[in-house]
Amino acid sequence: MPPRQSATLTGAELRIMDVLWQRGSGTVQQVLDALPPKPALAYNSVLTTVRVLEKKGFVKHIKDGRAHVYAPLIEQKDAKRSEIRHLVSRFFKNSHEQLVLNILEERGLDPEELNRLRQMLERSEKK
Repeated sequence: MPPRQSATLTGAELRIMDVLWQRGSGTVQQVLDALPPKPALAYNSVLTTVRVLEKKGFVKHIKDGRAHVYAPLIEQKDAKRSEIRHLVSRFFKNSHEQLVLNILEERGLDPEELNRLRQMLERSEKK
């Protein structure tokens, strides 16, 4: 039985999605050319990863002559939200409060971040 496909993005998948979100669309070669040089990836690795992303429902392709042009099906902000929900569910038993407390305990906040957080909390209370 093949391993179950993860609904979250692996590191390699995220690198490719970042390129597609930035560009809007691209062929495998265009994605490969836009990736940072390190760590270097081979064309076949990018192709395989793009196909996995398509299978997972993150990208679609259209044919342009002989080439396939891939485009994201999910916006970056939606992918971030999904990843955070997954993280909160998996490690914090669906408690967003525990996630925030963990972040605060781990690294704290500088005064600017603390001020932005207060403003966000105030806006949230007004809703």
